[in-house]
Amino acid sequence: MKQIRHIISAFAALALTGCDTVVLSPSGDIAARQGSLLMTSVWLMLIIIVPVMALTIWFAWKYRESNTEARYEPDWDHSAKLELAIWGAPLLIIICLGALTWVDTHLMDPYRPLSRISADKPIEGTKPLEVQVIALDWKWLFIYPEQGVAVVNELALPVDRPIQFRISASSVMNAFYVPAMAGMIYAMPGMETKLHAVLNREGVYDGFSANYSGAGFSNMRFKTHGLSDSDFDAWVKQAKASQNLLNDLAYLQLEKPSEKEPVSYYGKVDNTLYPKIVNLCVERGKMCMGEMMAIDARGGLGLDGLMLAHRLTYDKDGARGRMSDTGTYQLASLCVPGEDSFSLSTAFNTQIPDTTRLMSHNLPVPYSFASR
Repeated sequence: MKQIRHIISAFAALALTGCDTVVLSPSGDIAARQGSLLMTSVWLMLIIIVPVMALTIWFAWKYRESNTEARYEPDWDHSAKLELAIWGAPLLIIICLGALTWVDTHLMDPYRPLSRISADKPIEGTKPLEVQVIALDWKWLFIYPEQGVAVVNELALPVDRPIQFRISASSVMNAFYVPAMAGMIYAMPGMETKLHAVLNREGVYDGFSANYSGAGFSNMRFKTHGLSDSDFDAWVKQAKASQNLLNDLAYLQLEKPSEKEPVSYYGKVDNTLYPKIVNLCVERGKMCMGEMMAIDARGGLGLDGLMLAHRLTYDKDGARGRMSDTGTYQLASLCVPGEDSFSLSTAFNTQIPDTTRLMSHNLPVPYSFASR
């Protein structure tokens, strides 16, 4: 019997050798606190689970069919002491779990700036490093605005320095996740999410997308390098040596779907690019979401804004701000709140109001039916 137990234990140990326990042995303070919360929750729940499982086995053994000596009490139906134990103990565990989770999850809110570098190291006025993260199809773009560089599929961070991630996406939802550093944060087009984190040990860690986003999802991975201050400065110098410029045109080329993209550096970055990525208006002539929302906040433009309708389409498979092959907008019918829907032929005979006030940032004069 002992030999069988030893064999089973050996097989179990062999199977576990392929497991990566980085979540429970992380290299960043936020991830360490998350792992501690997870294990504390597990131990608290085991206070109930272990006795229940043990009693289940004990009852099954004691009241087995062959045990004719077990006491049989068919008229027993209530015990105040037993009810108190059955309901009181789980209730206390739930209260403890709820209080612990409430406090810790608020302290580890990804939008909340860090209150410490590690358990024994305070912030002491250390300036956070800002990193702008963009999830593309199917690769990651990291922009360092302070250093003026960018890199594809590689993330370099100085250890023991707070990091402020500003995260967005180009087309579909993804999830930015470096298990050794902090928890998973979604990357969504047209929105910005944030994550405050820190790495406490030098090393190379895995990063990837934790949300399925299409055919190239499985290759959407990158390496995260935890570097000393001097090594990080050397890495920035290496990136600056690149002659590549990341501007609107370069981004639009990079945005096109591709898989297994090699690491590439950009020595210069247009500092206006990231706001345009978030507002979905990198393309020339495209109205930014912020501008569109400002127009909506003022009540819209009515008939004056008919020619902008095509520019507000954010379907990546559609026009996305481009004119049709004929160089004109194709509208079959028009419907404006408070006004009757009318056909294209009616629109030709309709005098279009003055459109000069429709001019927006980087927008050409709107095409008018009157000019056809």
